[in-house]
Amino acid sequence: MATVDLTKDTFEDTINNNDFVILDFWAPWCGPCKSFGPVYEELSAEHPDIVFAKVDTEAEQEIGATFQIRSIPTLMIFREQIIIFSQPGAQPKAALEDIIKRANMLDMDEVRKEVAREEAEKAKD
Repeated sequence: MATVDLTKDTFEDTINNNDFVILDFWAPWCGPCKSFGPVYEELSAEHPDIVFAKVDTEAEQEIGATFQIRSIPTLMIFREQIIIFSQPGAQPKAALEDIIKRANMLDMDEVRKEVAREEAEKAKD
């Protein structure tokens, strides 16, 4: 699957209707983003079961602000609508492969339990 460009109109549907989404927050003027782009495209072709999406932080400032993106590129991974990874910086292919492998191995039932525990703790405060 090729990468998809997300906008504020398509963002929510993409996250809600796919179990595994990797986001690349980037900008056209960003040198590291341009270097990382081909790696991201290549991996998208190797993982057709995962949605590889791109968010142009210049064109979609609202999305960038929502996720407090301060550095680009920033990668963010959603599994079953839960953010499980967020990190600025371009990743080499091998590192991103490892991140994808680890994200795939997560027990999402355990992740949901942990999220529920954290939310319950916040509610107490």
